[in-house]
Amino acid sequence: MSRSYELLDVDKLTVGAVGEPGQRVFVLQARHANQLVTLKVEKAQVAALAAHLGQLLEDLPEPGRLPEDLELETPIEPEWIVGSLGSSWDDDLDRLLLLVEEAVPEGQQGDAAEARIGLTREQMAALALRGAQLVTAGRPPCPLCGYPLDPRGHDCPRTNGHRPPVL
Repeated sequence: MSRSYELLDVDKLTVGAVGEPGQRVFVLQARHANQLVTLKVEKAQVAALAAHLGQLLEDLPEPGRLPEDLELETPIEPEWIVGSLGSSWDDDLDRLLLLVEEAVPEGQQGDAAEARIGLTREQMAALALRGAQLVTAGRPPCPLCGYPLDPRGHDCPRTNGHRPPVL
């Protein structure tokens, strides 16, 4: 069973990717004091999280100064793979609680680790911006199917494998 984390007042929260486009490994990384937690996420989860945070921020007061140091820290070795992300807003604390649950094989749901991470509005805004930038920095989408394009093209399902689109 993987370890669970409760980081309700993080000093730093960021997302990043390691590797070349098409081979990147995406991670969510949180730091509280000297505790560093790195979790593996999918690109689609980063995109969804960035969009969700952006929508939440539209209904909240304008954030103050955004954190600037959003680079990943070493070592970048994920503790576990993220299966799902959820959130709830606490008006009294003026914080978002991000609930991150581990992906586990079917039938072992009770064994899933989780991380509860508290974010300020400033951390939310910085994470939303960084996540959106990270996702768009990868391979461009195919104009026909939306799947990522490789420099050598791909077998686009919309063309039944004929005339593969190229960059």
